[in-house]
Parts: sequence; structure tokens; C-alpha cells
Amino acid sequence: MSRQEQKLKTRQKLIDAAFTLLDENRSLSAISLREVAREAGIAPTSFYRHFKDMDELGLTLVDEAGLALRQLMRQARRRIATGGGVIHTSVETFLEFIEANKNVFRVLLREHTGTSAAYRLAVLREIQHFIKELTDYIVEQQKVDYVIATNQADAMVRLVFSAGAEALEADAKMRLEIAQRVKLQLRYIQLGSAAAHGSSDDQ
Repeated sequence: MSRQEQKLKTRQKLIDAAFTLLDENRSLSAISLREVAREAGIAPTSFYRHFKDMDELGLTLVDEAGLALRQLMRQARRRIATGGGVIHTSVETFLEFIEANKNVFRVLLREHTGTSAAYRLAVLREIQHFIKELTDYIVEQQKVDYVIATNQADAMVRLVFSAGAEALEADAKMRLEIAQRVKLQLRYIQLGSAAAHGSSDDQ
């Protein structure tokens, strides 16, 4: 392994360690540099070879969480392309991700309304990326006006994020109920968007 590869591996260890330390009671601001270094199995002084400070690590976690979520929904679209229903497949894929990666989703959920302005802006940027990708997909698949598609995507993302917050601590029975409710609500949004598009065509 080259020196650069070793450095990237250690950097990833720090990122993974920070995600591991987050739980339902601890936010990014509640974990310390020493805790992260210990969890990663490196000396605290080595931390600074990879991140300027804990704030830079925190922003990296937000970026990683947002990227993971966007990659997840791209995966959902590939599953849809093989014959799955759009809303059903998207919701199931999203909830599967949350169940398997609770702390990754917690970063986006908690820091969206956290005390750090830098974290809030970073999460907002990730959510906007997510909305933009969904908007483009809606325009391509449903052939609706871009403004209508943007509003549809925005409403859908907010609804799904809210459902994800509920699903974090839910048992299997409750997650099933959440999934069924969200699928129905997303269909209402989709129907409303189609109606709005039809109305704008008539004008």
C-alpha cells in the first residue's frame, strides 16, 4: 500500500469512527477529537494530518451522508428501471437504508436544525442536491413543467425526511405502517402535480 493509499485509509477510519460514535443522544458537537481518534485506533495528534479540526470532520460527515443518500436513490431508480413501482421502490429503498445506516441519516436529520450554522448550511446544500436530482427525474419521467416538478420534488423530499425521522426508532410493525402511509401521501402529491400541470396546459 502506498503512502497516499494509507493516508486515505486512515482518513476513512476517522470518518467511520465519527459515524459510529453518533447515536440518538449524541450529535456532532457532542463528540470529541480524542474519542474519534481512539475509536479509529490512531493517536490524537495524527488527526490533524487529515482534518484541520472537528468542524472540518463534521462537514465531511455531512457531505458523506448526503452523497450516500443520493447514491441510494440512484440505486432505487435502477431498481425501478427493472420493473419496480416508482413510489413503492423509492420508499422501500430509503427505509432499508435508514435501518442499515441510522447514524448516517442522523447526521442530516439532526444537523439540519442544529446549533452550527456551518452544519445547517451544509445539510441544506445536500438536501437541495437531492431535490434537484429528483426534479430532473420527474421532468424526464412525467413530462411536467420544471417549476411544478421542483415543487413536487421539494414536497416529496420533506415528507420522506420526516418519515425517516419517525422510522429511526420504530419497530418493524411501525416501519411498515410508516411506509404504507408515506406511499399513499406521495401518490397524493404526484396526483396533485399532474393536476397542476394539466391546469397550466389549459391556460
